[in-house]
Amino acid sequence: MADKIPKFSDLPLDKNGPHHNAWGLYGKDDELGTLNRLSDDIVKAAASEVQTGTRINIDWPLDAQGDLPFFGRQQFHKEVYQKPPRIVNDDVWTFNTQSSSQWDGLRHFGYQKEEKFYNGVTLDNIHGTNGVEKSNVNGIGAWAQQGICGRGILLDYHEWRTAQGREHHAFKTGNITADDLKAVAKDQGTEIKFGDILIIRSGYMDAYNKLSREEVEKERMKQPLTFTGIEQSDEIMEFLWTNFSAAGADHPSLEAWPTQKDYALHEVLLAGWGFPIGELFDLEALGAHCKKIGRWSFFLVSKPTNVPGGVASPPNAVAIF
Repeated sequence: MADKIPKFSDLPLDKNGPHHNAWGLYGKDDELGTLNRLSDDIVKAAASEVQTGTRINIDWPLDAQGDLPFFGRQQFHKEVYQKPPRIVNDDVWTFNTQSSSQWDGLRHFGYQKEEKFYNGVTLDNIHGTNGVEKSNVNGIGAWAQQGICGRGILLDYHEWRTAQGREHHAFKTGNITADDLKAVAKDQGTEIKFGDILIIRSGYMDAYNKLSREEVEKERMKQPLTFTGIEQSDEIMEFLWTNFSAAGADHPSLEAWPTQKDYALHEVLLAGWGFPIGELFDLEALGAHCKKIGRWSFFLVSKPTNVPGGVASPPNAVAIF
């Protein structure tokens, strides 16, 4: 399938659309974007990663941020109640789908200047405003039908840069470059295959876990919020476009935040390519296991929640070795 993907230099495909878009590559009504790269053959081949049966969860608890989630998102609430006279319990959860581990869906972030989402979908299409019929187009439920399953690779930037003696400030705007990620893969001996699901351990979760409540409160009050992540650059975009079906990381924005260019990677990845963005994955146990066994590839199974028209979803993800 890799030979059927246009070169990065061929973008934008829709010459009347925004920069770097791949609109129409899989048809004008497509809602899977780069998940189309996870063909049956690619998923079948990825199953060879299962050798020991070891399974590692990479979801952060839904209530992990407590009452202090970043970006002003609502906290997770859980109500457990008995149903007398039976010895039976039910529970009710209310939460923002992006207050813990998440896949950003195609309704989340559009091209800001052009006001368009993947394949030209508008706010009117989503909200049913200005005389346009409301629809579930680009909803997260489309991804739930087959899940996000395939060969995952962990690029443990945090482990690599620590060994290099390089400084890293999780709560300051800073760049992880394409060259950095390629160097991590080389150092680990990790082969990158077309269609892989890229997982990046930046070191955010390690840093977050060391903060006091007062320090978290101070960080979340910043305007704008600042995080280290992958840089906004042609090199990063080409690296992602050429190799991967999706990408996730352990921090709140995947990319360096705020953007240092006149565009955000969220625009190009979500609205331009239909490329799933994962954030706030808990990669501490995964990183430790990969280091222990000397292998950073695995079979990844993620099942977004089947909510038609949903914006985002907990990943419900497990790495299987």
